Amino acid sequence: MTTRPPPLAHATTLALLAALAAGAQTSARAAQPVRVCTLPGSPSAALDQAVARAVLKTAGVDATFVARGIDDDGGDDGISAHELSAALGRDCDVVAGFPRSSIADASGTQMVFSQGYLRSGYVSVTLRHAHAAPAADGKETIAATYSSPSQLIAVQQKNARFDLENTSALTVEALAKGRAQRAIVWYPAVVAYQRAHPGARFDVAAAPSPYADWNLVFAAGAAMRPLQTRIDAALAQLQGDGRLAAITRGWTLPPDAMASSARSPAPARATLRTATAAWPVMRAARGGMAPMIVKVSASTGGAAPSFDQEQVAHGQHLYADSCAKCHGAQLEGINAPALSGPAFAPAANSHLTIGGIYQYMSTNMPADRPGKMSDQDYADLMAFLLYTNGYDASSAKLTSDAALGSTTPLNAGPRH
Repeated sequence: MTTRPPPLAHATTLALLAALAAGAQTSARAAQPVRVCTLPGSPSAALDQAVARAVLKTAGVDATFVARGIDDDGGDDGISAHELSAALGRDCDVVAGFPRSSIADASGTQMVFSQGYLRSGYVSVTLRHAHAAPAADGKETIAATYSSPSQLIAVQQKNARFDLENTSALTVEALAKGRAQRAIVWYPAVVAYQRAHPGARFDVAAAPSPYADWNLVFAAGAAMRPLQTRIDAALAQLQGDGRLAAITRGWTLPPDAMASSARSPAPARATLRTATAAWPVMRAARGGMAPMIVKVSASTGGAAPSFDQEQVAHGQHLYADSCAKCHGAQLEGINAPALSGPAFAPAANSHLTIGGIYQYMSTNMPADRPGKMSDQDYADLMAFLLYTNGYDASSAKLTSDAALGSTTPLNAGPRH
C-alpha cells in the first residue's frame, strides 16, 4: 500500500507545531541566566567578573557566575580550542577575561568575541629603589613566564640571562624577592601582586614588541552571537558614561607602559598555519595566567613521517646555531625544556603529537627569532629531533606539510 503525503493543511499544522516547539525551547533557554566563566588562575578574574556584572546588567541579561571556571582541573598544560568549545557548551555560555591580540586573535576558532574592555599586556617591570650590584659578566637577569609571550619578549633583550618561572605570579615574585633585576610579565599579575603585598613597589615600562599588546574581551560560542552584539552595545554605553573606566581603574596600564607595540615589526608568521587553534587560547596556570600555545591531543594511529639522513645532519647544524643556547648542546634543557628523553618523548602515551610539536616550533621558535626560518629548515630540525629520540632515517625526505599533518604521538622511537 502506498503511503500518501499528508494534506496541505495537515503539513502546515505539523510545521507550525514544530516551529512553536523550537520557539518554546529557545525562549526557555533565553529565560535562563547566562552562565559566565573566567579563566582559571587569571589574576584579573575579580575584575573580569565585575565588568561582566555591569555589562550584562546594562544589557538586561540575567547572569550567573560559574565557580569552577574553564578547564579548571588544576593542570598547567593549557586548553585547546576543542576543550574550550566543549566547556562553553557544557559549563558556561561566555568567558570573561579572554585575551586577544593582533597576532593571536583566535580567529581560526568558531568563537565570537566582543570589543575589548581593557587594554593590557606584557610590560617591563623593575623593583623601585633597587640597587643591585651589576653581575660580574655585566648581564641583567630577566624573569619571564615559561612558554608564554613573556619568554618570547625576554629573549629579544640584549645582554641578558633568564629566570624562567611557571606562572606570571611567580615571575613577579622572582623580581620582588631579588632573583631577577627585571621582569617581562603579564601586567594584571603585577596589579594582583601589589594588592596582595601592599608594600611592594614597582616601576612599569613598555615592552615594545608585537607580542606585548593585548585586550581583554568576552568570548562565546558562535551560537551566542546575538548575546555578543548586546554585550558590545552595553560596553559602548558603559564606556560613554564613564562607568567602565571606574570599574577598570587600577588595572589600566600606566602611561609609561602604553607605548604602542605597533612600532615594532610584526613577525613574519603572525598567523598560525593550521586550523587546530589560534595561538594562544590560554595557559591555565595556578597563581597566574599567561597566553600560550594550545596543547594538542594525541592520536593513537599512524606511523611517524619519514625523513632522510641528510636532513638529520642539516637539522643538527641548525640546532647547534639556533637552539642549543636554550635547550642544551645535548638537548638536555638549560633555560628551556629538554628535547630528548622521557620528559619530551615518553615510551608510551605521549600527550603531544609530532604535528603539534612542529606547529609550535615553526611558529614560536627560535625564541629570539620566532617563525623566521624556512619551512624546510623547520622540517630538517624536526628530522633531527625525531632521530635523536629514536626514530630511524629512511630515503624519503620530510616535508613541512607532512610534519605539520602528523597526528602520531611523539613517543620514544624504536631504537630506544
